[in-house]
Amino acid sequence: MSITLSQAKEKLEKYGQSHVLKYYEELSGTEKAALLAQIETSDMDVIDSCRHQEELLRRGVITPLAAMQLPEIQANRESFTATGLEAIRAGRVGAVLLAGGMGTRLGSDDPKGVYNVGITRKLYIFECLIRNLLDVVRQADAWIHLFVMTSDKNHDVTVRFLTEHEFFGYKAEYVHFFQQKMALAVDYDGKIYMEEKGKMASSPNGNGGWFVSLKDAGLLETVHEKGIEWLNAFAVDNVLQKIADPCFVGATIQKNCVAGAKVVRKVTPDEKVGAICLEDGRPSIVEYYDMTEELLEAKDDNGEPAYNFGVILNYLFSVAELERILSQSLPLHVVEKKIPYIDGEGKTVKPEAPNGYKFENLVLDMIHQMESCLPFEVVREREFAPIKNRTGIDSVESARELLRQNGVEL
Repeated sequence: MSITLSQAKEKLEKYGQSHVLKYYEELSGTEKAALLAQIETSDMDVIDSCRHQEELLRRGVITPLAAMQLPEIQANRESFTATGLEAIRAGRVGAVLLAGGMGTRLGSDDPKGVYNVGITRKLYIFECLIRNLLDVVRQADAWIHLFVMTSDKNHDVTVRFLTEHEFFGYKAEYVHFFQQKMALAVDYDGKIYMEEKGKMASSPNGNGGWFVSLKDAGLLETVHEKGIEWLNAFAVDNVLQKIADPCFVGATIQKNCVAGAKVVRKVTPDEKVGAICLEDGRPSIVEYYDMTEELLEAKDDNGEPAYNFGVILNYLFSVAELERILSQSLPLHVVEKKIPYIDGEGKTVKPEAPNGYKFENLVLDMIHQMESCLPFEVVREREFAPIKNRTGIDSVESARELLRQNGVEL
């Protein structure tokens, strides 16, 4: 049973959001029920955070964290890979595809994963990722459970697309869907935008909420039933990445770390990737926009930049450690965005410039909650082809070129 209208009014008044019910009497019975349900389940405590953003992300003391580099990995590849394959064959490794976003920056209204990067044939982002995972399935001769995180914005389209394409050869019973939580979107004064007369504007709450969302969907029970002890969480937009990579899994296990992070050597000290580091003695990631001149110029014992390795959003987490931190809250990121809304006359407005805030938790912040983390270097040209823009750096164009270099027919 949803909350009553009077209870909804009371909650909205408490947060100064009474305008949400402006069109309530114009709505159908179904629309009224949907709006009341949204009001009931929405976390409005976060809205106040846009008024004191500078307090949200105070950093601790940043110091270097040495990465396991390519020569060491190469020297131990056989041993690491054997350990990883043993864990995969025992069913102890699962994969989590973080695919709650849309292809808006690519000029698409569809989920990012359904974007076609092919030229002479169709080749979808989802297809690239699943094929990469199938390489490991064949290598291990064992199937890996794949958990796909969608969002309210793209769930139905994603499920339909993958089902229609028969999961690009992946066994359907090993694919599990769950939706990430949504967060409200507000104007610069902290007032909730209305997306429709009966719906508050919201967006996926960032990739950091993936484990809580997986648990809330009842899939943590599946994780336990299947004996999964490690989850490899990875982003939808890197078409070259290796998923459930046996060498990476094995290295993390052998080094007795509860987490691992794939990293690449930065092209320049100020490259726009988060740098792996320690913060107050614990593993952490400092974003490129938080890098001070002192950090950019710091050198290690070999005279190399001390913060020389950037994360590529491919992490391995111990399930036991993820459960340990479930009760801890992640830092909240307040992000300026373009938010479509209805104006005072009920007409839809699609802004051309940022007009408010969205609220996100990020998976990189989960690393700081871990007791230990192994930064694991990978060859950039073989494992890092992010698609964030239509053209230029980290674009469809640059990813196509890297796919070609790796022998993928386009």
